[in-house]
Amino acid sequence: MKKIGLLINPIAGMGGSVGLKGTDGDIYKRAIKMGAQPITPKRLNELLFKLENKEDIFFLVAPGKMGADIIKNKGFKFSTIGEIGKDTSAEDTKRIAKIMMEENIDLLIFCGGDGTARDIFDAIGLKKPVVAIPSGVKMFSSVFALNPRAAAEMVDVFVKGTDTQEKEVLDINEDSFRKGILDSRLYGYLKVPNVKRLLQSGKIGSKINKTAAENKVEIADHVIENMKDDILYLMGPGTTVKAITDALNLPKTLLGIDAIHNNKRVGEDLNEEGILRLLDKYNNVEIIVSPIGGQGFIFGRGNKQLTPKIISKVGKENIKIVATADKMKGLMCLRVDTGDIKVDDILKGYTKVIIGYKEELITQIEC
Repeated sequence: MKKIGLLINPIAGMGGSVGLKGTDGDIYKRAIKMGAQPITPKRLNELLFKLENKEDIFFLVAPGKMGADIIKNKGFKFSTIGEIGKDTSAEDTKRIAKIMMEENIDLLIFCGGDGTARDIFDAIGLKKPVVAIPSGVKMFSSVFALNPRAAAEMVDVFVKGTDTQEKEVLDINEDSFRKGILDSRLYGYLKVPNVKRLLQSGKIGSKINKTAAENKVEIADHVIENMKDDILYLMGPGTTVKAITDALNLPKTLLGIDAIHNNKRVGEDLNEEGILRLLDKYNNVEIIVSPIGGQGFIFGRGNKQLTPKIISKVGKENIKIVATADKMKGLMCLRVDTGDIKVDDILKGYTKVIIGYKEELITQIEC
């Protein structure tokens, strides 16, 4: 029987739908005031539901909303470890992870984002392997599983026996991120079960060179030529999408969601609530997004303002994907992790990606 530690960051990802791009520090309090709801309990439930080797696992679980409240009454053998107060913090994550290490766990499962991954690294380093359930806003680190179902499969593979590999933990400056600047550095490494197909890749930055720049201009020309009056365009984050607004001589929130109607910007750095208000006002809507380089995610990483509710209202047929040819060469497929399995399943399948002027690529979306 494997002894597995389990803890979640109960506030991770809460800034996504409300457009706050993270919950570091006290930002989560602002997210709550804006109506954000916890998402990590649902993500952990998905993993627990998918686990196949539950008879071979004994969990050491963080108390209350950091784990025990979610796992109880689900048929797992577990013991609660550590103490927490009403409000949790990074220090709780580090302290409980260290206690789990003292109890000689075989594996640590954690649920959170890049910030939680940094806390786990601070607490355990490379001493024990981890399985990371992606539940934050950004999640650019390559330590994360593709989604909770993939994380469950990684746990099952570990229980049966597999070697490990080291994957990167990135430090993302949230203050800069909110200002539209992606400021990242390598923070450290964590060991994970060696199942490459279940892990996301680390984010690769856009290439700033003449060829890539020209390619983005070509994409922008194609998109603008096919834009229609009286359609609301929800413009996702990234430099490829920004090339479109640049060509229209419109400002763009580089790492946020903006809205364009009849060549005018009608929404800036929108959150879910702001987007839904626009959907009530405009009947015809399209979403334009670009996959994250190296990862391939078009939804679920860095653009969580585009929630399952919004994606369902807009419809798969009204989603346009744009990407440079070089970026697509580095991807085996596109991915989605919206937080709603039904929406993920609707999005799966073959789709077109605009990679140049009057040039499209047929590729597959997987979960």
